Amino acid sequence: MDTLKVKGVLETALYVSNLQVSIDFYKAIFNIDILIENQSFCALNIFNKQVLLLFQKGSASQGSSSSGGIIPPHDGFGNLHLAFCISEIDLFPWKEWLTKNKVEIESEYKWERGGTSLYFRDPDNHLLELATPGLWTIY
Repeated sequence: MDTLKVKGVLETALYVSNLQVSIDFYKAIFNIDILIENQSFCALNIFNKQVLLLFQKGSASQGSSSSGGIIPPHDGFGNLHLAFCISEIDLFPWKEWLTKNKVEIESEYKWERGGTSLYFRDPDNHLLELATPGLWTIY
């Protein structure tokens, strides 16, 4: 097992109460493209490296099957957290962009080890974070 390692996080999922409102929010605020969309979920392209899945709450709780196999049931409730990487020089422009788009910045936090985080909420009250380098030693 010492030689087996994952290469990264491919997908992250959020469960939302109004799929279209959330799609509109993430596209407008983060300028990201849709990979796949239907009435129960949307896959958003994050910098050609990760996928943000938005599921209509309850839509995946029964799982699904097709000729490809079975996707086990999943769902989520409560206020979840997701952080996006940004560069240090983009911190102020992001603050301006969020303000211009009427997204309230809940907190700006300067980490002792380095880096700054901006915290704000999406339409489902999930906590979103924009983090500059220094927060973690890997970024």
